[in-house]
Amino acid sequence: MLTVAVDGIPLHYRDVGQGLPVLLLHAFPLDGSAFDRQVAALSGRYRFLIPDLRGFGQSRLGEGPTEMRRLAQDGLALLDALNIDSAVVGGVSMGGYAAMALLREDAGRVRGLVLVDTQCTADDDAGREKREATAQQALAQGAPSVIQGLVPKLVHAGPDSPVGREVTAMGLSASPQALAAAQRGMALRPDSKDILARFAGPTLVVVGEHDTVTPLAKAKQMVDLVQGARLEVIPNAAHLPNQEQPEAFNAVLDAFLASLS
Repeated sequence: MLTVAVDGIPLHYRDVGQGLPVLLLHAFPLDGSAFDRQVAALSGRYRFLIPDLRGFGQSRLGEGPTEMRRLAQDGLALLDALNIDSAVVGGVSMGGYAAMALLREDAGRVRGLVLVDTQCTADDDAGREKREATAQQALAQGAPSVIQGLVPKLVHAGPDSPVGREVTAMGLSASPQALAAAQRGMALRPDSKDILARFAGPTLVVVGEHDTVTPLAKAKQMVDLVQGARLEVIPNAAHLPNQEQPEAFNAVLDAFLASLS
């Protein structure tokens, strides 16, 4: 098992393939295996670096809220450990927040940016209150109470579909403490419109056609901020198009990465 220790916290990651390095950051409440279909299809041409974010998968949970800046620093520490100067950095949902935080930490390390079903704005007061309520629910009632209500919003095909069951199983494997820490960390994230507006690198923005969590308008907002950004809408997918419609998603990702190679 590959691990990198950051501030004494062992973080698990995979390093698969060869070619252009691509750091992929997964969504809440999943783990790095959410990108299995991308690795299977594209690792012959690209080198995928896929960590389990703090508290998820096989990575340990640190103290306090899992702030997006902390996840960004973990990603940079992984690149440092592997002696990689720059990489394409991509993230889905929470992973997108972490990708934008990494861009803020060190834009020079970002060869290209992939933002999938995420948003550049901070939570408003109501959003932060909702996240705190979810955190408290996870701690008081356990992971199933959170996951069962969340999956129908993430997967267009529904929780009883094969991908819905896959997402449910990943979510249920997370501890209540990890779920709460991530919700509280996301609530603390800053607005990222400024850092996107300053980024001059190649950018791909992807959104599922049926995403109600971060819908098309959120994707368009990010595209409008980054000069030359490319927008792709994945049909018949909600918040997790890389898992729900992997062939369509992989084609879009492959075309973008090939343009950078």
